Amino acid sequence: MRKTLLLGLLLAGAAHAQTTLTVITHDSFDVDKKLVAQFEQANKARVRFVRGGDAGELLNRLILTRRAPIADVVYGLDNAMLPRAKAAGILEAYRSPALARVSAASRLDDAGLLNTVNSGLVALNYDRAAWAKTGLPLPRSLDDLKKPQYARLTVVSSPATSSPGLAFLLATVNHYGEAGAWAWWREARANGMKVTRGWSDAYNKDFSKNGGKYPIVLSYASSPAAEVYYADGYDPKKLPAQAPTANLFLPGSTFLQLEGVGVLKGSKQPALARKFVDFMLSGGVQADIPTRMWVYPAVSGTKLDPVFRFAEKPEVKPVKASVAANPQRLVDAWVTQVLRAR
Repeated sequence: MRKTLLLGLLLAGAAHAQTTLTVITHDSFDVDKKLVAQFEQANKARVRFVRGGDAGELLNRLILTRRAPIADVVYGLDNAMLPRAKAAGILEAYRSPALARVSAASRLDDAGLLNTVNSGLVALNYDRAAWAKTGLPLPRSLDDLKKPQYARLTVVSSPATSSPGLAFLLATVNHYGEAGAWAWWREARANGMKVTRGWSDAYNKDFSKNGGKYPIVLSYASSPAAEVYYADGYDPKKLPAQAPTANLFLPGSTFLQLEGVGVLKGSKQPALARKFVDFMLSGGVQADIPTRMWVYPAVSGTKLDPVFRFAEKPEVKPVKASVAANPQRLVDAWVTQVLRAR
């Protein structure tokens, strides 16, 4: 009787001590819970997701805790953040076999420090209805955008804490050079351009489409597609003539962002972490990503919802190697030259 009871307690304890994989992500991460449940069932494990803030905050947090890692896997670091992540030594190389289905141009790192999951174009958007009320012509250049009549209608996210903000910073430095970029940012801010902590604040709170007062926002070229998708009565067979928002592809303002997933150095579950990397590149997840996070799947041939006709993909000027080599140096310079400038 006692042996039976003891065995039952041990079995119950073993079930309770189920393997847990901790995955830290940026705040915009979203994957179908059914897909996650399938991963858990297949691997007899539980996945615990931790929100790490916007991508810049996420990276800072991982660097500060690298001696005692707070997760096994990270999703959401991008090509602008990879140099700093490499320098900090927070990632363990694992090259997923699924990378064979990702084009060479879209791979973040062939060693596997970050395996590309998706791509997106950071771009300025505008609210069509709100803009019509301004009576202004649309700006045609970044030089126009820094003028008072446009700057006071624009909200962007901070390069120090936001991945789209950092992408936009790199685009402006690539376009103007460092001295020219600092001058542009100082003038735009002095003329009323708002800089928020992250994309969520800029788009969901300050953008006029969502109740704010700024009809120009830094977001993604796929955001107009999202606006159509989430509209009442969305029917992929009856798409509207146009989205309520549109892209503003000013020369020097767009940036190709590649986001990836990687194993954190010091992971307590390295084998399971590698399986999760494979999972993020699996067909089910790749097909799920576009209409959840509004980015393009990395795996070639993944089918897109018809609404992606509103997600434009313009030609983007490549970022110079000297600009991409050390983004953190540029962020530090931006803080000094722009944020703290008087």
